[in-house]
Amino acid sequence: MKKALSLLLVLLMALSLAACGGNDDKQPSNDPPQQSDPAPADDAKEPADAAGMDALIEAAKAEGELVVYGSCEEEYLSAACEHFEELYGIKTIYQRLSTGEVQAKIEEENGSPSADVWFGGTTDPYNVVAAEGLLEPYAAENASHLLDDQYKDADGNWYGIYKGILGFMVNKDELARMNIEAPQDWQDLLDPKYEGLIWLSNYNTAGTAKLVINTMIQKYGHDEGIQYLVDLDKNIQVYTKSGSGPSKNVGTGECVVGIGFLHDGITQIVDNGYENVELVIPSSGTSFEVGATAIFKGAKHPNAAKLWIEYALSPECVELADDHGSYQFLVIDNAQQPAQAAEFGLDPNNVMKYDFEDAKNNITSYIEEVMNALGGGDDRFKTE
Repeated sequence: MKKALSLLLVLLMALSLAACGGNDDKQPSNDPPQQSDPAPADDAKEPADAAGMDALIEAAKAEGELVVYGSCEEEYLSAACEHFEELYGIKTIYQRLSTGEVQAKIEEENGSPSADVWFGGTTDPYNVVAAEGLLEPYAAENASHLLDDQYKDADGNWYGIYKGILGFMVNKDELARMNIEAPQDWQDLLDPKYEGLIWLSNYNTAGTAKLVINTMIQKYGHDEGIQYLVDLDKNIQVYTKSGSGPSKNVGTGECVVGIGFLHDGITQIVDNGYENVELVIPSSGTSFEVGATAIFKGAKHPNAAKLWIEYALSPECVELADDHGSYQFLVIDNAQQPAQAAEFGLDPNNVMKYDFEDAKNNITSYIEEVMNALGGGDDRFKTE
């Protein structure tokens, strides 16, 4: 009965809008974005952290719409967007794109963005567009719950929502069939026995791959780090558009060794039943991502965008992750950590000290240097 009444209400609202002339939705890309169900649930309650934000909430509701580009996994993205709409009655349109794709779109649109906010994905591409003045700084009240200052941009351009550990995912069955041991550290990946067995994401499109560049340069030094990536290229079979691409092909055996975030491997084991997948934390140390959220400069719905940031920094949002196949560590102090990450031996503190400032200031030039060292790349790096 409640569902039927909700549908009737939506129909009456649609007829009312049509009578007033209506309003065409602005599409954020050539591909149709998705939209969550428009009717808020009768029993939806605003997050406790929204207390004292009445003026912002009313201003956001008056705008009536929010467009989200998400670089986390689509199941989590859709759940977060649908819950935001349920809480506030704000129509929420969303589209899943890799961080590199979002970066390219926002740079092309140059201050007149087709979306309001960015949700998920590692911070390296966020830092690039922030340096270009394409993110809108915002002093978020709920940022007071962040566990550490490293989980936010110093100027308020972005805020962290989760932390992911970089490592390897291997297909145990395929390695046993080939009588090859699993790699245990970064240098192991250069062994010729892994030629044609390794998948990594594309440096041009994926924030994960950009993190790999920064990690190798910080770990081995500038020249040695770039040379490592040149040597690694000899063993790479596929460069995927998205950072989670390798993990999604390990269980099937199409990819034997995947480089990426280990929480993506947990998803394949726990949610998709691939018990032949093994997670490897590099023995000499590894780095981590901070998955972020931000407002685009020139957002058409600025108050809804600010409310989104507050929502993204609340347990009501981030705790949706492990219910929808995303097992990253959470970075706010009032959220419950996903048990699965600890069960698989992941420790959010057992990581190298990552130089965010060096990554922020130099990743664009590092990518260019790597691609030049690889001879300009080949068909594996095409983004179309």
